[in-house]
Amino acid sequence: MPLRLTFALSFALLLAACAHYQLGTGGRLAFATLYIEPVENKALLPQAAALVSTQLRESILRDGRVALVNDPAQADAVLHVTLTNYSRAQTAARSDDTGLARKFQLTLLAVCTLRDNHTGKAWFENRPVNAVKEAYTDSGQLQSEYNTLPLLAASLADSVAHAVLDVW
Repeated sequence: MPLRLTFALSFALLLAACAHYQLGTGGRLAFATLYIEPVENKALLPQAAALVSTQLRESILRDGRVALVNDPAQADAVLHVTLTNYSRAQTAARSDDTGLARKFQLTLLAVCTLRDNHTGKAWFENRPVNAVKEAYTDSGQLQSEYNTLPLLAASLADSVAHAVLDVW
């Protein structure tokens, strides 16, 4: 009998401890609507701006805490993203020819600015964000980078979305 009482008391305490738990951060964002300006591309990767723009919109929509608008006049906040650099670094050589790369580390750098559209005050300005992915050149370097670019854009978009949607 004391074992059942101990178990029941433990279970009741556990339920009481979890009664106030809620998913998510619990913090409120300072804005409800967001306008995302077209991504500016200063990196030497011409197709990246469109990919990052699409992935960024999808990432913020997937979160669901803010509504995206198509007109900056309707937005509480405006997000500007500039791609600043794209680089590749050899991280592994081929076993049959050490002068040739087997794997590259691809890095895409960006800076983002989030402004209050009503006051013009910046919540953050030129915040650096980056994404890193690895590309294996077994099917050729060009094809490998081409196939990895959407993954790199999605990773960068997720990082920007976290910067925007995390409660600071």
